[in-house]
Amino acid sequence: MTTKPKAKKFRIRRSAASAIQSEVANARQGNGADAPRQRPQVTQPRKLNPMEEAALGQQEDGFADQKFATARPDPSPAEIEQEINAIRDEGLTGRQLRMARRVAQKHGISAASDFDAVRQLRKAEIDPFQRAAMLDLVATDGATKEASVQLPQTVEKPNVPSTLVLDTADRARVIMDIQMDIARRRRKRFVLLLARLSFFVFLPTILVGFYFYTMATPMFATKTEFVIQQADSGGGKLGGLFAGSGMATSQDSITVQSYLTSRDAMLRLDQDIGFKQAFSAGEIDSIQRLDPDATNENAYKIYQKNVKIGYDPTEGIVKMEVVAPSPALSQEFSQALIGYAEERVDNLSQRLRNDQMQGARETYEEAEQDMLDAQNEVLRLQEKLGVFDATSDASALMGQINGFETQLQEKRLTLQQLLDNLRPNKARVDGARGDIQRLETLIAELRGRLTETGAQGSLASVSAQLRIAQTNLETRVLLMQQSLQQLESARVEANKQTRYLELGVRPVAPDEPTYPRKFENTLLSFLVFAGVYLMMSLTASVLREQISA
Repeated sequence: MTTKPKAKKFRIRRSAASAIQSEVANARQGNGADAPRQRPQVTQPRKLNPMEEAALGQQEDGFADQKFATARPDPSPAEIEQEINAIRDEGLTGRQLRMARRVAQKHGISAASDFDAVRQLRKAEIDPFQRAAMLDLVATDGATKEASVQLPQTVEKPNVPSTLVLDTADRARVIMDIQMDIARRRRKRFVLLLARLSFFVFLPTILVGFYFYTMATPMFATKTEFVIQQADSGGGKLGGLFAGSGMATSQDSITVQSYLTSRDAMLRLDQDIGFKQAFSAGEIDSIQRLDPDATNENAYKIYQKNVKIGYDPTEGIVKMEVVAPSPALSQEFSQALIGYAEERVDNLSQRLRNDQMQGARETYEEAEQDMLDAQNEVLRLQEKLGVFDATSDASALMGQINGFETQLQEKRLTLQQLLDNLRPNKARVDGARGDIQRLETLIAELRGRLTETGAQGSLASVSAQLRIAQTNLETRVLLMQQSLQQLESARVEANKQTRYLELGVRPVAPDEPTYPRKFENTLLSFLVFAGVYLMMSLTASVLREQISA
């Protein structure tokens, strides 16, 4: 918040002649520079008495109208008006004009206006704006104050209003001058604005439009749309839920999009068809033409500009637009890129299928080798122990033991029957006892063969080893069968294409140029240049406002 400065009050005492001369000068003052700034008053100037008129009248010096040789000729009214107009064009401030009026009053110069006072002071070789003159004026006023005693005059404001009353014609002329000055300033500003707009907006837009309409080489665009399908359904309920939507193949679509916009695809297209050679032809304009010895990076920039690929995740559709100097080249480039995309889609699951096939084959080979090792172990045990089947041998021995035990029981019953007689036959009793003894010895011998440990081990141990080896053999055979089934399944999956590319919109060569879009590009350039100019103008205005503040 700033406080307005307050004007100081000065008390100046002047002599009667000076006061009268000042009033007369103000009464005779014309329409100067301060006239529009002063407020007219309705008060009339004071009428002079005869003594004052005589004092201010012309005095006879005794020479009448005689002109001296060194006297300068009086200027004509036209010259005086011309000098006043030149002083008015200097742009003097109101303070300077008031200072000039006071200096003229100090030297006794009667001026019709403030500009006339400046003219007469300069003609008298007096500086109207010199501070020393003002100091002398103040000092003289102080001396006059001592010489004559008058009531002090209080000046409230530096700009003392004039007593001149402007009539309707003068007021209309002043208003018309102000309006003409404002109109002149507006025309000047409008001309400057039009010049800036022409230089920064219209001229660049005309140049850009001239390039698009006359110099730009027409380009042909071929549009293609395709979708990636998945043959095998996803595992589980969640995989089956998204199997028919674009989310199931979103990763494959994004991978294909990245590959088609990569340097690898550009180099392959250049190697197969000649991408660099197509855009290095002489009929292409210099802005779009590629240098014959351009690097791969420069060619890749042209490739990114002319091959546009977009992916719609909601529908799973990949959209491709290929731009080329001719319709045939555009269609050929599109077909080549579609072939690259199909190959990339096929190779996306090829490694997975190969890994599955290789793992199944290795598992089957390992199971088969384990089965052969188990069979060799069974054969080795049979050859080592000298038995074909330990279970069969043990069953045969047990059958013999059971038969001999049955005979042993019969002989014991026969001996008991012989001993029940009063006079048993000794020969028959001895024979029965001998048969019983021989049967017991034979049974003990057979039982010993089941449990005895020899060079090849007992029959029980032999039977256990053979049983373990046969069980291992059966397990290895079962594992080999399962591995064989997995191998067959992996072979079927490897031979089946799980993902494939399906064309929705096939590439068709256009018969009219697609680019450049002359009107749209020119309008866009105009909007861009206008926006840049607007931003620069706003920035300059803000900086100017900050500096002036």
